[in-house]
Amino acid sequence: MSTTTPDLPAAPETRTAYLVLGALSLCHMLNDTIQSLLPALYPVLQANYALSFTQIGLLHFAFQGTASVLQPAVGFATDRRPRFRLLALGMGLSLAGLVTLAFAHAYGVLLLAAVSIGLGSAIFHPDASRLARLASGGRYGTAQSFFQVGGNAGSALGPLLAAFIVLPFGQSSVAWFSVLALLGMIVLWKVGSWARARHRERAAARVAPARDPRLPRRRILVIIGILALLVFSKYVYVVSLTSFYTFYLIETFGVSVRESQLLLFVFLGAVALGTFVGGPIGDRIGRKAVIWVSILGVLPFTLALPHANLLWTAILTFVIGVVIASAFSAILVYAQQLVPNRIGLISGLFFGFAFGIAGIGAAALGILADWKGIAFVYRLCAWLPLIGLLTVFLPPDNALKSR
Repeated sequence: MSTTTPDLPAAPETRTAYLVLGALSLCHMLNDTIQSLLPALYPVLQANYALSFTQIGLLHFAFQGTASVLQPAVGFATDRRPRFRLLALGMGLSLAGLVTLAFAHAYGVLLLAAVSIGLGSAIFHPDASRLARLASGGRYGTAQSFFQVGGNAGSALGPLLAAFIVLPFGQSSVAWFSVLALLGMIVLWKVGSWARARHRERAAARVAPARDPRLPRRRILVIIGILALLVFSKYVYVVSLTSFYTFYLIETFGVSVRESQLLLFVFLGAVALGTFVGGPIGDRIGRKAVIWVSILGVLPFTLALPHANLLWTAILTFVIGVVIASAFSAILVYAQQLVPNRIGLISGLFFGFAFGIAGIGAAALGILADWKGIAFVYRLCAWLPLIGLLTVFLPPDNALKSR
């Protein structure tokens, strides 16, 4: 496994900046808590506005699509010229979307709120991921997992907060969570100050830029295409659970809305757990091995899920969450090793593609659910992990060393 750190100097950045990683992870949790409130509210919004599954899917697409389109542009821009207050600005846009969501009175206003939250995510994810790598001290997988587990924790908290706060107190109670965005803006302002100081240190030390990758350009493009297909399989399956799992539980097992939210929290908590352990494992055994296990290894469990009773549904979704969670961290770090001189751009491309495919997937699955039913959606999506067989075409980690 490659352990080269071509984009970082030997000193003093060989030390992992855990305080910075902790701050980024905290803000990732706050950011994703805010954005996870939107899908967690779908049952409430469906009742308040008489929404169809198609409208719910399009609402999710408005959020995911906005983030998808803009993230690569943000990553490209920050590679060329770092913007040290951009992260705080992005959190401010998420705050605006949250308040708009709380007081929306029509479907069009809900779409506007979703777009505003998407803009905040478009700014946050690529730039924060770039800073996480800068703070990694060469432990790239560990740093990305540390950063991303905050997001997973935030995604898990959304349904829990919806179940115990938003459902009893109504849609307007979403505004209470604006304090989370304000806290995030303060922390990210401090992180921006650290990043500016680090940038000046590197400039004063005349740190050499990252070297070109070892593999030829055409081969890199093919590998990125394979990685994109793996992201497709992971995120379309995950969005089938994050967007429609509550409806599946209510329709199939007759559980209450609160019980469905708690079971969604179990799945999202499992995703957080899998993300936390996946990065350090990838640093030890290599990213390719993690990709094999996290994508293809989940197939037996996804195939069993549509045929399980309520207890086994909860157990299987927990296992699926743990196993599949480490896929994105491993794929992202693998791609960053491919193109070490374009960390922001690669982060933006993969975060953007993940958001975009999740948004398109949500819209498509919503239409399919209206047409064929929720149960059919899960029988079809169960086969998505077969795409993990493409991992065989990825070169080993040690082939990604820079020349």
